[in-house]
Amino acid sequence: KNTHTHPSILKPASQSDKSELHSTLKTLSSKLEDLSTCNDLIAKHGAALQRSLSELENLKLPAESGEKIKAVNERATLFRITSNAMINACRDFLELAETHSRKWQRALQYEREQRIHLEETIEQLAKQHNSLERACRGAPGLSTNTPAKGEASDEDEETEYFDAMEDAPAFITVTADPNHHSEGHPEDWNLEDNVSGLGQWHGVPGKKRRSRIPDKPNYSLNLWSIMKNCIGKELSKIPMPVNFNEPLSMLQRLTEDLEYHELLDKAVKCESSTEQMCFVAAFSVSSYSTTVHRTAKPFNPLLGETYELDRLDEHGFRSLCEQVSHHPPAAAHHVYSKRGWTLWQEITIASKFRGKYLSIMPLGAIHLEFHSSGNHYVWRKVTSTVHNIIVGKLWIDQSGEIEVVNHKSKDKCQLKFTPYSYFSRDVPRKVTGVVTDADGKAHYVMSGTWDEKMECSKIVQSSHGSTSSEGKQKTVYQTLSPKVLWKKYSLSLNAENMYFFSDLALTLNEPEEGVAPTDSRRRPDQRLMENGKWDEANVEKQRLEEKQRAVRRRREAEAVEALEEDERKRDTGYIPLWFERKVDPLTGELICVYKGGYWEAREKQDWSLCPDIF
Repeated sequence: KNTHTHPSILKPASQSDKSELHSTLKTLSSKLEDLSTCNDLIAKHGAALQRSLSELENLKLPAESGEKIKAVNERATLFRITSNAMINACRDFLELAETHSRKWQRALQYEREQRIHLEETIEQLAKQHNSLERACRGAPGLSTNTPAKGEASDEDEETEYFDAMEDAPAFITVTADPNHHSEGHPEDWNLEDNVSGLGQWHGVPGKKRRSRIPDKPNYSLNLWSIMKNCIGKELSKIPMPVNFNEPLSMLQRLTEDLEYHELLDKAVKCESSTEQMCFVAAFSVSSYSTTVHRTAKPFNPLLGETYELDRLDEHGFRSLCEQVSHHPPAAAHHVYSKRGWTLWQEITIASKFRGKYLSIMPLGAIHLEFHSSGNHYVWRKVTSTVHNIIVGKLWIDQSGEIEVVNHKSKDKCQLKFTPYSYFSRDVPRKVTGVVTDADGKAHYVMSGTWDEKMECSKIVQSSHGSTSSEGKQKTVYQTLSPKVLWKKYSLSLNAENMYFFSDLALTLNEPEEGVAPTDSRRRPDQRLMENGKWDEANVEKQRLEEKQRAVRRRREAEAVEALEEDERKRDTGYIPLWFERKVDPLTGELICVYKGGYWEAREKQDWSLCPDIF
């Protein structure tokens, strides 16, 4: 993992400041020389002028002319005195600049040393925090406890993060000659290239969706002033101004997972389950493509906040999200497609600030079921890391493994997200994997990058290759030419001024008639931010959060009263409106699943059950 910040990020700043000072002083000196030259010329010509005027005075001219010449002579003398004064003032200014430049250089040097010291202190704090966590986990009575689903597994970034990846099977792929493999003739290799075009999300004829939002205003804010008190804390518990946000909620970001839904529409038509697995695996990777430039955080949804995306007419699906827990923040999501699939998930976001970088760990399983075949796929998300939190340009990396499992056929796809390394010769953001059947036989090799495209290659023969230097045996897969399954859509021309939103993201917060009063589109602070009114948005955000805290305190007080009246009553906590908690038969986890009723309430415009959260 590349978590260090190079000292070179700091050095050039002070070096460039120093050279800028030197060049400024050099310019001032040359300008002063120009002025001195001009002064000499003025003195020379001024003396000649005064001689000429004196000669004129000595001539026998009428009295009136003599007076005029005398006045001109006086003016010439004043001009010469003024010029000398100006040159002297310029010389004084340069001497002053030279004296102060030494002070400026000392101040810059001190600032640079302070920044380096600050970096080292933060790193030390993060390491001490990790040591304390390890000590806690190693304490008697704690080591056997596994973290519950809703808890952050406080992993030690230095030693534990990618252990599982080291055990991933190493393999080499070689493109085979299809003419020499009877089982791999081109006509058997029928996956279509899925090079998707542009403009998928601007609606259907007669239903125009917006293609731009107001440009992001140029506000500046010191991140360190907020983050210095946050080392080791949950990000969701830190009050953040909207300056670090993008004008979308976490529910809308979760809905963005559907950007490449057509991969699932194509998967429905696949005849073999291993072929279908390729499309599902590509879909699981595609959800990260929007994150590459998106360094701003989405709004934390309020408890009970919802978000619907009804694209039944345009794209065959409709989606509903609800915030079902506030601490830890958890969102339930359900998508039904009339093209033959249903997807559901409950994602809890665990995040830790580690000094130089931020780790975001989405916990919870994603379920996908195809209606006709009954194939039921389950996978989990990888860890996202935001680097250069204190110094340098923010950038995001995805790392870890996704294991996609078809619980009906027992097919599997193990996808490895390679963490970025400065020293690696690999392509950045690389993703590789192998699709295997229930017997462990490999059928396809998956390869690509999470920010651009995914390909799959049909395996025609596999054999064990040489043993690597670590003592692991590499498998050699002979494959047919790769087919592109997924390719990222291009961003619009003005994307950098619109938070790097994709075409779909630009439409997500578009006001829409008939949505629930709890819908993210109706959230006032988010709407103010989108319209560029950040100061007003910050005031509104504080009001909403205080309102939410008051509701929680009232709910807790009512629960205590109920318990005192009847000890058999037990506080069940917040009860979601459109989802219900059930034990998942496949994972054994308690998850929120859609219980129905939302789209019927929308049809009738009966929102009487909705809480007043905004």
